Amino acid sequence: MSGHILCGFGFGPIQAGLFVKEAFESGNFSRMVVSEIDGELVEAVRANGGSYYVNVAGAGGIDKLKVDGVELVNPNVEKDKDILLEALAQSTEIVTSLPSVKFFDTGGDNNVASLTAEGLRKNEAEATIIYTAENDNRAAEILAEAVRRKAGGLKGKKVQFLNTVIGKMSQVVTNAAEIAERELAPIAPGIGRAFLVEEFNKIFVTRTTIEGFKPGVEVFIEKDDLLPFEEAKLYGHNAIHALLGFIGAVKGYKKMAELKDDAAVMAIGREAFLRESGGALVRKYANLGDELFTEDGYRGFAEDLLERMTNPYLGDTVERTTRDVVRKLGINDRIFGTMSVALEEGIEPVNMAAGAMAGVAVLLERADEYGLPSELRFGDRRELGEERIEKVLNWVWSGHGGEYGERLIKCACDAKGRLRSVVD
Repeated sequence: MSGHILCGFGFGPIQAGLFVKEAFESGNFSRMVVSEIDGELVEAVRANGGSYYVNVAGAGGIDKLKVDGVELVNPNVEKDKDILLEALAQSTEIVTSLPSVKFFDTGGDNNVASLTAEGLRKNEAEATIIYTAENDNRAAEILAEAVRRKAGGLKGKKVQFLNTVIGKMSQVVTNAAEIAERELAPIAPGIGRAFLVEEFNKIFVTRTTIEGFKPGVEVFIEKDDLLPFEEAKLYGHNAIHALLGFIGAVKGYKKMAELKDDAAVMAIGREAFLRESGGALVRKYANLGDELFTEDGYRGFAEDLLERMTNPYLGDTVERTTRDVVRKLGINDRIFGTMSVALEEGIEPVNMAAGAMAGVAVLLERADEYGLPSELRFGDRRELGEERIEKVLNWVWSGHGGEYGERLIKCACDAKGRLRSVVD
C-alpha cells in the first residue's frame, strides 16, 4: 500500500462493494476508515479484525470477496469520533455514500458536513478529493456549500468535491433463508446480512482538476461534464429498469430474472431503450463526440444493461425494483422524464408509455401504501379511461405536468392496448 488515505461516510453496499473494495484492490491506500452509525455492523467488522465480505455477481456466478484492513467507527461514540477526525485530517479521498443528500447536514455536531469541515480545517494532505455517491446530480455542490459554511471557508486547502454516476446495481440481503440458499457470505460473522453487488465498475466521476494530484482509485472514468452521463443513467438505466419492473409486477413475476425469457416484455424494454431513450439522447448529445452517444455505443450500453438487469445471480426482485412508485412516476423522473426527452427530440415514446401505464396499475394495486385518495381508487386498470388516468397522474404530479403534461397523459392512455397485448 502507498500513502493514500480513504475516509468514508456510510457503510452500505456501494461504499463497501465499490469504493472501499476498489481502494483495497488498488494497493494505493495505507488506511481506510469508514464512519457508520449502525453499532452492530461496526462491532461485527471490528470483531472480524477489520475484514468483511462482499458477494460479487457476474454473468457466470457469484464470487465471495474478502476485503481486509477497514476501520469502522461510530461517530456517536466519542473515542471513535476522535479516530475519524484524525483520519479526516490526513485523508486524500473522502466518500459520502448515504441514502440521500438530506443526511449531509442532519444529526447535530456529528453530521457529515460538520465532521468533514472539522477534518478538512486540520487536513495535512497535499490535496483531498471528495466523492459524493448519493444519486443526486448536485450532490457535490450541496455538500461543498454545507462544508464551506461550517468550516468558514477552506482557504489555502486544495479540496475538490466530485459528483459521480454509479450504474452499479447492489443490495443488502437480510433474509437468512435467502443468504443460506444462495450461499452468500455474510458481511462478517455474527451479523445476518450480506452485501451483494454486480461486478460492473464502469463508474463516471467529475474530472479531478487539482494540479499534480492523482487519485488512489484509478478505475473510475473522469468526465468534464457529467450531466449527459447522469441523463443516460436516469433516462436509460433507471428508466428501463423501472419499466421492466412495472410490467413484470402487472404480469405477476417475482424475480427480474424471470423477465429474461419473456420475449414480449423484453421487446418493449429493448425498443424503449434503443429507439426512445437512445434515440433521444444520441440526438441530444451527438455533438460531444463521446462513444456512448453514438448509435453503436448506445446499443452496446443498452444490450449490456438488459443482460445485467435480468442476471439471476444478482437476485433482483420485482418488488424491490418497483418500490417508491410515486417518485418513479414523477414528472421529471425516470419514466415520464424519458418520455419528455423523447418528445423534445421528435420521438413518440410508445414503449415507455406502456411502462408508464404499468406503473399506474402498480400504484392502484398499492393505493393504501401510497395514500392514494379514495376518489382515485378506480380498481382494475382495464376500467381506466383517459379522464381517470389524468386524475391519477395529476395527483402524482401535484397538478404540475409541465410543458408536456397533456401529451404525456395521452401517450399513457394510448399505450393501454400495447400493455394489454403483453400482460393479458
